[in-house]
Order: sequence, then C-alpha cells, then structure tokens
Amino acid sequence: MMIDYQVYLVNFPNTKTKEAVTENSDGSYTIFIESSLCREAQQKAFNHAMKHILENDFLNYDTKIIEAFAHA
Repeated sequence: MMIDYQVYLVNFPNTKTKEAVTENSDGSYTIFIESSLCREAQQKAFNHAMKHILENDFLNYDTKIIEAFAHA
C-alpha cells in the first residue's frame, strides 16, 4: 500500500498537541508534528499519525473513540 503524505514541523499553540493529521482533497495526507519535541518524540508522533492513516480513522468522526483505540 502506497500512501502519499507530507510532514511539516510546526509550533502548535496548545502545548499538549504533539501531532495532527488532515486528509487532503486529493487523497493524500498532511501530518503536522510539534517542532519543539525531541527527535524521538517526533518519531513517536509520526508513528501515531501514520497509525491513524493506516487504520482509516478518517471514516470515524468521533475523535474520542479514535484516540482511545490509538492509545490502546
């Protein structure tokens, strides 16, 4: 399976946010990762984002359920 994605390091206004993912209109994804995290934490955040993509979490609109499964 080939997944088209872009990754950007950003400064989120909420320091609790480590990553965010958006599905783009062309079927690709954009992953935003908190730039102040150490390299290891950035990799963990990236892996978390990819898990959401691979598990098609964008079809489920309840973010509490998505996050509960992602952290299980």
